[in-house]
Order: sequence, then structure tokens, then C-alpha cells
Amino acid sequence: MAWFRRRPRASGPGGRQVNQADLEHLTQFFRTKQGVEAFIEPQTTVTETTLLLVAHDGEWTRRRIGSPDVAWKFAHQLSMPIYDVKLLGYPQRMRDYNERQRRRPV
Repeated sequence: MAWFRRRPRASGPGGRQVNQADLEHLTQFFRTKQGVEAFIEPQTTVTETTLLLVAHDGEWTRRRIGSPDVAWKFAHQLSMPIYDVKLLGYPQRMRDYNERQRRRPV
């Protein structure tokens, strides 16, 4: 029985490989929204490194990204401000947007 064997990681210690569809989604979000900023969310025991994009009105999207370095390069290619969530936390406009979405009638 191999219940406790770890599965080998396909991408190695640097995180998973970048999915082109994820990058296209992030690029599309950036190009169709105003005032978009990027936030790097660190890898945890449950999730891989993710890149969170937040627009001026608080609308947001999140996708897995290969590593913090990939996130920095991606944001700089688009001339997008990028921050570390561990240092700054989540923007208030994102929290306000989530609250508005919860209160919205279905």
C-alpha cells in the first residue's frame, strides 16, 4: 500500500510551469479594466504561488503562476504595478467589492 507516498511534482522545486491560458486570462483582465494592480500571493502548503489582479473598482481575478519571478516579469512586461501581499495585505477596494457582491440581490 502506498497511501503515504508523495506524488512527484512535475514542475520541480520552482513551482508549476506557467499555463499559457492563465497568462492570457490575466492579460485580458489587465487590458479590459482600468487601474489594475498585481499582488503576488505566496505559495502555502495548500496552494501554489498565485497572481491576484485588482481593478480600480475592486473587481479581481486570481490565477496560479509559476513563481514570484514569473509574476514580476509578467507585470513588468505590461507596465503594471506589482506588490507583495505579505507586505501590503489586500487592498480595501477588493474587500469593498466582495461586500457589494454579497449584498447584491440574486
